[in-house]
Amino acid sequence: MADSDKPVFLVDAYSDPAVVRIEGRACFQNSGCLKDFITNMVAQGKTRFVLDFQHCSSMDSTFLGVLAGAALQLRKATGGKGQFVLARVGQRNLELIRNLGLHRLMTVDAGDFRMNFDKCDHALTQAQQDELSNARMVLEAHENLISADEGNRSKFQDVLAFLKNRVDHK
Repeated sequence: MADSDKPVFLVDAYSDPAVVRIEGRACFQNSGCLKDFITNMVAQGKTRFVLDFQHCSSMDSTFLGVLAGAALQLRKATGGKGQFVLARVGQRNLELIRNLGLHRLMTVDAGDFRMNFDKCDHALTQAQQDELSNARMVLEAHENLISADEGNRSKFQDVLAFLKNRVDHK
């Protein structure tokens, strides 16, 4: 793992597809930079993305919601012709992805995905966010999970209510 075992997203923005290598835990604390990266790449015309999960130790629902939002954004921008691949996904992460219905939005490869991930050498940095901005991002991520699969509404109804209350009262 990179830099003193701190979770990080390493990217190769110049390849086609654009590649993101996840090192460590992918969670609400570091998902904003991935969201921004993918948004910027789509705005620049990128239509193909591969995320390498080989060294992803765990992930939370906010990170998964960011992925869902990115896949939905890519579909909208490309008329459904974009490609979003989750590669070398371990068993536990695969269960989470399937449980939330994200396998219907993206290609999921749990095997030995044949691609070189060694050129991912630029680390994304997470900008400091205030509490309200962070709450909005987490809320949007969970709304994305519901857009991906309506069955997720019951799983996250308490989280949504809490976050909406927090955002509305700030």
